Amino acid sequence: MPLGTCRGKRQGQLSRPGERSGAIMFGSKKKSLEVQRVVKANDRDYNEKFQYADNRIHTSKYNILTFLPINLFEQFQRVANAYFLFLLILQLIPEISSLTWFTTIVPLILVIAMTAIKDATDDYFRHNSDNQVNNRQSEVLIDSRLQNEKWMNVKVGDIIKLENNQFVAADLLLLSSSEPHGLCYIETAELDGETNLKVRHALPVTSELGADISRLARFDGIVVCEAPNNKLDEFTGVLSWKDSKHSLNSRKTILRGCVLRNTSWCFGMVIFAGPDTKLMQNSGKTKFKRTSIDRLMNTLVLWIFGFLACLGIILAIGNSIWENEVGGQFRAFLFWNEEKKNSVFSGFLTFWSYIIILNTVVPISLYVSVEVIRLGHSYFINWDRKMYYSGKAIPAEARTTTLNEELGQIEYIFSDKTGTLTQNIMTFKKCSINGRIYGDIHDDLGQKKEITKRKDPVDFSVKSQAERAVQFFDYNLMESIKLGDPKVREFFRLLALCHTVMSEENSAGQLIYQVQSPDEGALVTAARNLGFIFKSRTPETITIEELGTLVTYQLLAFLDFNNIRKRMSVIVRNPAGQIKLYSKGADTVLFEKLHPSNEEDLLSLTSDHLSEFAGEGLRTLAIAYRDLDDKYFKEWHKMLEDANAAIDKREEQICGLYEEIERDLMLLGATAIEDKLQEGVIETITSLSLANIKIWVLTGDKQETAINIGYACNMLTDDMNDVFVITGNTAVEVREELRKAKENLFRQSRSFSNGHVVCEKKQQLELDSVAEEIMTGDYALVINGHSLAHALESDVKNDLLELACMCKTVVCCRVTPLQKAQVVELVKKHKNAVTLAIGDGANDVSMIKSAHIGVGISGQEGLQAVLASDYSFAQFRYLQRLLLVHGRWSYFRMCKFLCYFFYKNFAFTLVHFWFGFFCGFSAQTVYDQWFITLFNIVYTSLPVLAMGIFDQDVSDQNSLDCPQLYEPGQLNLLFNKRKFFICVAHGVYTSLALFFIPFGAFYNVAGEDGQHMADYQSFAVTMATSLVIVVSVQIALDTSYWTVINHVFIWGSIATYFSILFTMHSNGLFGIFPNQFPFVGNARHSLSQKCIWLVILLTTVASVIPVVAFRFVKTDLYPTLSDQICRWQKAQKKTRPRSSQRPQTRRSSSRRSGYAFAHQEGYGELITSGKNMRARNPPPTSGLEEMLYNSPSWIENLCKKTTDTVSSCSQDKTVKL
Repeated sequence: MPLGTCRGKRQGQLSRPGERSGAIMFGSKKKSLEVQRVVKANDRDYNEKFQYADNRIHTSKYNILTFLPINLFEQFQRVANAYFLFLLILQLIPEISSLTWFTTIVPLILVIAMTAIKDATDDYFRHNSDNQVNNRQSEVLIDSRLQNEKWMNVKVGDIIKLENNQFVAADLLLLSSSEPHGLCYIETAELDGETNLKVRHALPVTSELGADISRLARFDGIVVCEAPNNKLDEFTGVLSWKDSKHSLNSRKTILRGCVLRNTSWCFGMVIFAGPDTKLMQNSGKTKFKRTSIDRLMNTLVLWIFGFLACLGIILAIGNSIWENEVGGQFRAFLFWNEEKKNSVFSGFLTFWSYIIILNTVVPISLYVSVEVIRLGHSYFINWDRKMYYSGKAIPAEARTTTLNEELGQIEYIFSDKTGTLTQNIMTFKKCSINGRIYGDIHDDLGQKKEITKRKDPVDFSVKSQAERAVQFFDYNLMESIKLGDPKVREFFRLLALCHTVMSEENSAGQLIYQVQSPDEGALVTAARNLGFIFKSRTPETITIEELGTLVTYQLLAFLDFNNIRKRMSVIVRNPAGQIKLYSKGADTVLFEKLHPSNEEDLLSLTSDHLSEFAGEGLRTLAIAYRDLDDKYFKEWHKMLEDANAAIDKREEQICGLYEEIERDLMLLGATAIEDKLQEGVIETITSLSLANIKIWVLTGDKQETAINIGYACNMLTDDMNDVFVITGNTAVEVREELRKAKENLFRQSRSFSNGHVVCEKKQQLELDSVAEEIMTGDYALVINGHSLAHALESDVKNDLLELACMCKTVVCCRVTPLQKAQVVELVKKHKNAVTLAIGDGANDVSMIKSAHIGVGISGQEGLQAVLASDYSFAQFRYLQRLLLVHGRWSYFRMCKFLCYFFYKNFAFTLVHFWFGFFCGFSAQTVYDQWFITLFNIVYTSLPVLAMGIFDQDVSDQNSLDCPQLYEPGQLNLLFNKRKFFICVAHGVYTSLALFFIPFGAFYNVAGEDGQHMADYQSFAVTMATSLVIVVSVQIALDTSYWTVINHVFIWGSIATYFSILFTMHSNGLFGIFPNQFPFVGNARHSLSQKCIWLVILLTTVASVIPVVAFRFVKTDLYPTLSDQICRWQKAQKKTRPRSSQRPQTRRSSSRRSGYAFAHQEGYGELITSGKNMRARNPPPTSGLEEMLYNSPSWIENLCKKTTDTVSSCSQDKTVKL
């Protein structure tokens, strides 16, 4: 993909220029499709006829008048809310409703009100944010004078004055600035996440306006440009002024969201305002993400509706039969004078009546409870001190509350490399100059020694301009410079001259570098510390300080870097009049440009050194120079000027001239820069791999560097059976390489499977494929960007996916942002697996948005990845805790919550079904109506919330020490359709016990006072009390982790039930509302009899004992890994076993090149235009991991068992671990 395309995709473009303009966003309406924009400066009347949007933005959704109707409309678009509204309407029909309307309207209003309050609060903050932005002040040129205006009053065509460190109010055409040649510097972190400064420059014809207000007020230029679009790095237009036309591009514009830096003032003309600005055009809605449990829950709810309809049909048929056979006798007995009812119509009415009564099997409180639990889990992530990075005071943040349980089901992780696995902080580590390595430490025998913290680095403090943070340990380099080695001095002179760095001094007089890429910053800083200090530049000169002497070089030409050339060069004239070309770039490219007179030994040594550097995971560049003849250079420069003025094939001509002069180079050496791994990366990757999570690295870096970082992270190892490298340049070549790799993989796997691995086949039945499981772990796939482009084609991508999923590690290098997203989508679509993407830069945004879960790292590349993410933190190592602790707990808690919730509601609701057979299918409710209303929102809501928020089976440390505990979430074992049917069966059994035990006990029985107690109200109170106690005991049995809150909520709910029960059955409340509280005195009468309490006790025992017995037998005979660790936790109590460490492993590599450089255009054209002025030891583990590795029979020792079943189970776990 061409470079421009890559950069365009990086910004998340969605449309082509002119294709869609004047988009209807944030309340701004466009009456017609805008094809191009015409703007006249200082003429509001002229511009208003086009009805351009003003600069006011509206990110809020409501106002005071529209909030209620719009919010209610949005809420009732949700199926659940619409369903309960339908039930409410049914309850208002007297013929079919046996429940009063308040049983549905009370919980419905609570849910609607809670959601409305949340939406109103969110919108209130959006209003505040809008007002804060809209009311910012800008100086606008109106009536020939500068006036302070609010941002929202700025119009298209206005001329605005900006001052240093001010935010840009709208998209502006830069007219003039305080800097020479109309230059200004801007920071674009809010737009593209990049914190380095960028340069913009005005047209020469407008830069002459300067700060002359009268001349600016008379400026009446007309701009004809593209329509509003979302392409941040593209702009095309023409300025017509003074009978001449001037072409415009993105470097002439300053976009809204930028900040003016290092520039005292500048003036700009508003081109796009408000919703038409590129910033707002890019602020489209993020794709709504839903969890797999959400999708499953929707399916189950539909099943439950079908089940509900079936129950209604059964009871309706029963009513029709009963009316036909028995109903007439009741009418005669009750002296009804009405005609005989139509039994079919009666059944029809009864159907709707039972739909109303049985609707509590899916209560509306389910959805509210789920959101409350997710919110609680999000706060736990935000409050986790172990995910707080004190270095930058950055806490972990859950930026969404709807995806927490999905964190416990991740199967694939797609990770960026630079800034995610590595720190993106480059340090000059080593160099090779004239065949000699500098940077290594040797002992007296000449053997290379490892650099330790005890070793003192070179002291640079004697140099006033030195960067103190840089550490270099080889004193020989300083000695070579002091002794005047010409090659060494030329090497660092090149580093001080060949770059795009901009220098400035801060308030303390210290020299500060503004760098385009961290690599360049590291090289220029290294030269600075070694005595070659880059001081300043002008369009024509570069000034450096060479060992204390200021030297000014004339800058003759700048041959800029791009992704195709993979090198950059400068041509300078030194004070002696010599013309030199200095070049740095990829060794594979630069070595081809060397003069034949270069010594073979030097080439061989430098090549070996580059391979050594790359093998250590260092980023390398080759360094070379060329002496130029004055006459030759003038001829070449004349051709370059002609090429720059050409209209056709301009770029090709320029590239050809660059190739012409960048030849016959003399090799100086090579540099090695370290991009350090982030702390804890190796341990995190190891732990996630043990959790059966596959990690794919998607990076824009080159293949050699990516591979070496893979080895440094232990994602790639020398013990692997094979590493497949796909480098085909055509679809045919890629398909053939993939086919050969698969054949090789299957051939090796078959020979390997003849050995000990076959015995594991029986233990991998839970996974998709036995063959795939056997193959993983010994293979890796490396594929570069151009091969990936072919592999993602429809007829090849299945081959790619099949091979990649059988490999333990996949590394995709040189990929574009779009390709990152395509790889994620490929796995999402074809593997049906939960994916997570993690990155830190603007080029990772598309990948983060495409994955099920997006994680942003607050790194060196701005906040764009964080702003697009679902979760964010500061270090890659926190991913381990996010998934294995918070993700696993969230999944575990949500599954237990859903199982219990469906159980209790089936137990609660199906009692009505059994009662229907004994009440003539009359749709009579078995409970008091107030009990039906309050059961889910008062009596049982808090205990299940406490369990869903606080419960845990094992501690956080044990979750980290035993990553295999994560697998149930990946396999969807804790809540699935099978678990749902088990919960339904449990609920059905409990409902049978709740109804038939009291029914049998009350049948023909008299109370202690001799009176008949088998009345409806006593029966209802007995069943309701039994139900509350049974579900409370059940949740107590389900709770694994007890807190004070659990105790208060569970036992407090029972106390609340009795207090409300006696209150509602009191004489006082009956006297006030006789029609609403008819059960007067019943609770006091019924619950004062011992036989009632015996019935309640019997019902509770009958409901709970089978569950207790089943769980005891299952845990005793077939314990899961979680059960075993729970027992171990109890046995260990508070003791802390000794920690264990795994041995270190180091590797050597023969890989040659670790070239890396900024993957974008540099400042070269701007400069020449004359317009500017690793840890490897895993952390100590708890005794659990050591016990699981070394004691396969620990569970037998704890439980005093010696059975073969348990022993073999433990042995299996040992093999897996």
